[in-house]
Order: sequence, then structure tokens, then C-alpha cells
Amino acid sequence: MKKLRFVVSLITNENDYQRQQAASAQQAAGRLGIDLDILFAGNDAIQQSQQLLDVVQSHRNEVDGILVEPAGRTAFPKIAQAAVASGIAWVVMNCDAEYLREVRTGSKVPVFAVSADNHEVGRIQGRQLAALLPKGGSVLYIQGPSQSTVTEQRSAGMMETKPLNINVRILKSANWTEEGGSHAAASWLRLSTAQKERFDVVQAQNDSLAVGARRSMQDQREGLQGNHNTPFLGVDGLPQTGQAWVRQGILAATVAVPAVTPHCLDALVSALTERTHPPERTLIAPASFPEIEHLVAKTRESIR
Repeated sequence: MKKLRFVVSLITNENDYQRQQAASAQQAAGRLGIDLDILFAGNDAIQQSQQLLDVVQSHRNEVDGILVEPAGRTAFPKIAQAAVASGIAWVVMNCDAEYLREVRTGSKVPVFAVSADNHEVGRIQGRQLAALLPKGGSVLYIQGPSQSTVTEQRSAGMMETKPLNINVRILKSANWTEEGGSHAAASWLRLSTAQKERFDVVQAQNDSLAVGARRSMQDQREGLQGNHNTPFLGVDGLPQTGQAWVRQGILAATVAVPAVTPHCLDALVSALTERTHPPERTLIAPASFPEIEHLVAKTRESIR
């Protein structure tokens, strides 16, 4: 049997989670004995679509599967159809691809999606706010790109579980990077109203955004209506970044989101070798770091 070869298409190499996706994929490839090429799209859906088209058109006899984490909202349905028609398996990561069922129908190759449960990520964020602000308060909430379904799901989950006495002021970032968080915060700080708004927590939809916002706000703290020890919260919770930043006090909490590439590769290799089809969609559970109970206990201790 020939050695399997896959292509992993990721959003950017300027984000900790995306880099972890790549590193975890490489580790899984070594364990599984497969060839793997990793492409980064530079936060550009058009560039990503061209990269994927090149893979489908130029290597249709060499590539056995494509794993894509879309930079845009659509998850490239036409490219998916072209790939499957060429006998290339198609796996969507961390995105709701509404076309999956249609493409799976009659397909001779595996077509499926694996995602972190981003709605649950948001729910955990809401519970973290409840733990840190038992008497209510105001939150500056920094979202990811507006075209991302991850942004929508995390926002919806957070609004679902946050207490009614916690008010949320939303800022939007153009991408998932530290620079994106810094720019979003800096743009807000330039508004005259920013100096009058009070906030008790800054929460972002990933750790890079939180750290970038923190960097922009450090020089502006004197004029802001918030505590100089305002806690910052993020998402991703990787051991060497998000979790380390919590231990160092840079972040108050994060949400640990496992890389999904190993699960995708395991499922895809198994499906191709055993000629089976994985479930259409699989969700991977996130977890608060530290645990919610720890945040509750720490808050109670601080207000005694």
C-alpha cells in the first residue's frame, strides 16, 4: 500500500492555536507514518482558496486528503466538490460547513468535519465572568473576525451563560492575532467615550487577542474608568502560552481548546485504510483553565 499523503490548510502562522494545530499535525503524521504538507493562508480566504485549488488541480493523483480550517465563512463548497470528484478526501476543521451532507452523498472518499465545541467555549467564558463578577459589572469583550463562525458561536455561548447583571461592550478584531487585539483596543481607546466607560474585565475570544489588548491598554490605564488590576481572559489555553500566561498572572483565565488535527488525521487514516466513513460532525470538548470552582474561590478570597 502506498504511503498516504495529506495537505493541511490553516488560517495563519501568527496565532498560537494555529501553530499548535500545525505542530500537532506533524506529530500525528510521524506517529501514523504519513506524508504531510502544511499551508498557511495569511488570514486571507482568497489566498487560501487559490492554494486549495492548486492542490486539487496539480496533485490530484498524489494527495489522498485535504484538511482545511477556513479563513472565511463558506468553507469552500465548490473546491470541496472538486476535491471529492478527484478522489481526494475532504475534512473541515473548526467551521460549520452546511454543504457537508450534500458532498458526502455518494462520495467514495471520506468527507467530515471536526471542531472544538465553540458554543461551549462561549458558555465557559460566560461562567468565568459569573465567577469573577458575582455582583455584576461591565466587560470589554473582544471578538474575532466577523466572517468567522467561531466568532459567532463563542459570542452566542457567552451571552447565553453570563449573568444578566453583567454588561458587555463588544470590540471587533480583523483577525485572530495579537496585533489584531492590540489594534482593536487602540482604536477603541482613541474614542472620547472610552475614557468615560468603566469596565471590570477584559475578555477576548482567544489568548492572542487578550494579550494584544492588554499591551495597548497598559499605557492608557491612568485615563480609564477601570481597576488598574483589571483581569484579562482569553481562549486557546495552550500549555506554553495561554496556560503559562495564567500562571504568570498575565491572564486571569483562559479556555483550553485542544488542537483537532490529530483527531482528524487519526479518523482519516482509519477511514481510508478500512474504507469506512466517519461521522459527519464531531465536537471536541473545551475546558476552563483554571477550573471555574478555582475562580469562584479566588474571587471570594479577594473580596473578604
